[in-house]
Amino acid sequence: MTAQDELAKMIDLATPFAVRAAVTLHLPELIDGGTARLDALAGAAGADPDSLRRLLNHLTSIGFLAEPQPGTYALTDVSRVLLGDDHGAARRWLDIEGPGTKMDLAYAGMAHSVRTGESAYATVHGVPFWDDYGADEELRLFFGRVMAVHAWQTGPVVATECDWSSTRRVLDVGGGTGALLIEVLGANPHLTGAVLDLPPVEPEATTALKEAGLEDRAAFVPGSFFDPLPTGYDTYVISRVLTDWSDEDALRIMTRAAEVVGTGRLLVVEVLAGREHAKNNSSFDLQSLTLLGGRERTEEDFTALARRAGFSTATTRRWDGGLLVVECGL
Repeated sequence: MTAQDELAKMIDLATPFAVRAAVTLHLPELIDGGTARLDALAGAAGADPDSLRRLLNHLTSIGFLAEPQPGTYALTDVSRVLLGDDHGAARRWLDIEGPGTKMDLAYAGMAHSVRTGESAYATVHGVPFWDDYGADEELRLFFGRVMAVHAWQTGPVVATECDWSSTRRVLDVGGGTGALLIEVLGANPHLTGAVLDLPPVEPEATTALKEAGLEDRAAFVPGSFFDPLPTGYDTYVISRVLTDWSDEDALRIMTRAAEVVGTGRLLVVEVLAGREHAKNNSSFDLQSLTLLGGRERTEEDFTALARRAGFSTATTRRWDGGLLVVECGL
């Protein structure tokens, strides 16, 4: 492949949007269910046959689909991946008509983010992300599900491999619907706790806690991590939150925790960039920047934030896959 070919591949926008169009039209599901011929696919997908043929031509050229016979299409290993139960979140993200693509379109303002260090979402959509989050119920619910997936990935390790023996009450700060808290309380029956997030999240969080059988041990606390936090907890947890924010805002969040932690502790839970993380999503740092004005940080960055927030100790522990827990105390 020549340098010109490499450049053409790098700047190609048709391919990612073609895949998104295929997902939006449910082409993998239709083909997997036996609808394989062009005319039948067009009818089932509600698509113009000739336009669909042109889309399918590109999808087969890149290996997303195959065409074993003229006008008849089949899945490849690549497209079959999306049909797995563990890729439901990916399918929702790739829907062109859904919030995932709306979020990804912030990349169009990347030059603004690089110039300013700020989110580009408002330059593309006319409103800052968090304002849109508050106004767009579909976006709020979608973002909440994304964050819950992150918690399900890290929760089992945090719940079983961190020491909870000296904790009785735990507060998950900015914990969304409580996915992490559910894991922690489920693995540690002596604990009670609460999840703190913005008031609109309460119905989903209350339902999730009830479905987990934790309504007697866990509650939802409406609030913002930029405001004073409730007291009376032994362990405060800030999980997968700080990456969404600039250094200034991340410091504000950690300072709020330092104000109330007393003789207890703060656990900062994050997933660090590294070889494995980069292999799975090497653009995540740019996504954090352009979408939210946030950033990825190193282990040293988090311990430095802890010191600036007023914590005197910040002990780190890492696991395979990039999981980092920073235990902070006064």
